[in-house]
Amino acid sequence: MAYEGYLKEFLELSDIDVGDTVRVTKPNIEHEGMLLEKPDYTNKNTIIIKLSSGYNIGIDVKDAKIEKIKEGKKPKIELDPVDKQISDEKDNLSILSTGGTVASVIDYKTGAVHPAFTADDLLRATPELVDHANITAKAIFNILSENMTPQYWKETAEAVYDEINDGADGVIIAHGTDTMHYTASALSFMIDTPVPIVLTGAQRSSDRPSSDAFTNLMASVVSAKSDVAEVTICMHSSEDDPTCALHRGTRARKMHTSRRDTFTSINMDPLATIENNTLKINDEEVSYTKRGDVELSLNNNLADKVALVKMYPGMDAELIDIYTDKGYDGIVLEGTGLGHCSDEVIDSVSRATGEGIPVVMTSQCIFGRTNMNVYSSGRRLLNSNVIPVSDMLPETAYTKLLWAAGQSDNVDEIRKIMQTNLKGEMDTTLSQNYFIKN
Repeated sequence: MAYEGYLKEFLELSDIDVGDTVRVTKPNIEHEGMLLEKPDYTNKNTIIIKLSSGYNIGIDVKDAKIEKIKEGKKPKIELDPVDKQISDEKDNLSILSTGGTVASVIDYKTGAVHPAFTADDLLRATPELVDHANITAKAIFNILSENMTPQYWKETAEAVYDEINDGADGVIIAHGTDTMHYTASALSFMIDTPVPIVLTGAQRSSDRPSSDAFTNLMASVVSAKSDVAEVTICMHSSEDDPTCALHRGTRARKMHTSRRDTFTSINMDPLATIENNTLKINDEEVSYTKRGDVELSLNNNLADKVALVKMYPGMDAELIDIYTDKGYDGIVLEGTGLGHCSDEVIDSVSRATGEGIPVVMTSQCIFGRTNMNVYSSGRRLLNSNVIPVSDMLPETAYTKLLWAAGQSDNVDEIRKIMQTNLKGEMDTTLSQNYFIKN
């Protein structure tokens, strides 16, 4: 991205542009190198230069002086033609991008970075893909994942359906990690799929030496060719590069802001591990949908408005009343412990259910399941027609309630849908063994 604001003025004062060789001097520090474009993750006072050693460094220009040593040209990449090596003997895989890139073409001599949004670009960035599959790719959105919405989920489901209907043997969705688990869960309910649908991304961008993009993408290709015909998430299983884990889309959660192994399967183990381009099912006794088990179908009817509300000490009951007054289609409560909220909130919950709004109870504990028969507050909530959903994740309950309320406006029918295990999202016989593993 271009330099803006203060940095733009700082550079223009010395008639400096991207591609010029510059000398930056600060107290006790001096660096020379080529000015590069500014990545969007750097702070507002930092310029990026490429040193003669080949390393890129960021320099905060506060108290700095800069001079142009030599005028240059803006770095660019000349992309060579790519041999797609199409073969009838290989699987046909589709890669859909929702924004951000799963890989980039990088010229380490100039520092230029070319985002890989097309099939040709992906193959240039990761030519190993052609050894494993025939690849087609397209960008369906260009958004940050925090800007994902239920409407985008519906459009993504349609795009995936079209790819499979056109003959794709598997679909990979490149997605930002922040809300990837929401999208995976939503797609799980909207699509019955005879082939794998794999979401993947990167915690560290492709222009960083520690990027996890390549490993995640390659493991996703292996997963998309596998027998696991569900919506899954494929990401690093450790901080090291060799292995990735394949998580069920309704059971995964982002658990760390920056670690490469941020995704964890909750209340179950990952379905599989991918290492050295080989996928191994972790537990043969775990039931999963196999390739070809079901026919392709799409049902992406979603309700307009569902709320996800976290219980906390001192929470005002009027927060529930607001959703009731605004006619929300459903409310998911992220209750404390076994599925509780304060006595002050229960009357407002009763009012919501009394007005025909389905209210679903999950637990903010993440691991374990709700049991609302243990304490009096839980029993009062049950008497108020709150719908407990065992060990379902709050995020999964939110996407499922959006889908369930899109199928029917009858609360009894919605209750039945929410309490039926459709895509491996819940288990009423949960083992105590699942917890955070160090």
